[in-house]
Amino acid sequence: MKINVMQDVLQANDRIAADNKQLFQKNRNLVLNLMSSPGAGKTSLLEKTAERLAGKLRLGVVVGDIETTRDADRLSKFNIPAIQLTTGTACHLDANMVASALPHLQLDKIDILVVENVGNLVCPAEFVIGEDYKIMILSVTEGDEKPLKYPLMFHESALLLINKIDLVQYTNFNLEEAKANARRINPDIDIIEISCTGGTGLDEWIVWLTAHYQKKLGDLTHA
Repeated sequence: MKINVMQDVLQANDRIAADNKQLFQKNRNLVLNLMSSPGAGKTSLLEKTAERLAGKLRLGVVVGDIETTRDADRLSKFNIPAIQLTTGTACHLDANMVASALPHLQLDKIDILVVENVGNLVCPAEFVIGEDYKIMILSVTEGDEKPLKYPLMFHESALLLINKIDLVQYTNFNLEEAKANARRINPDIDIIEISCTGGTGLDEWIVWLTAHYQKKLGDLTHA
């Protein structure tokens, strides 16, 4: 008898993800699953996002890390709700982990909820958590071949943020090759070049966020 353990795990996860999604829809939250390798700039992006959304849209964050509360502590300084999940040895957040954080958030007071996943280019893409969109960050210090080496992450993402674009002249990162590789995997993926330190592309990122939040509200209104 063959037992497909991974299939069972994903099916259980999907059931919880569906419950999460129903709760998010009830509270009219746009939910984003933010993924990247370690150090690509997820937390820096969220700091800049909190600054730019202040007084416009209400941001909340669930942070996943193997250890420490450093990222949630950083984000809490921006007066946004930030819940830290420490996974111990798990290389991703799953729907049940995210569900454990939700009672600690006032979802009716959050417009956009970002789940900052554990830094990893493999496992996070395999697990839905109830999100509306998966988004990933690729920094120019990582290599333009990453879409070909880690295709699932790029295939599942609606948006690719190419970060640290201000450093590209100091690397051998081929920007056009990276974009072509990403679109080879996912022809429909949106791509925005950003720099969290220099500010490049952040206005375009906020436009993307705002448009997709308004789309979510429209979809809920006509559901």
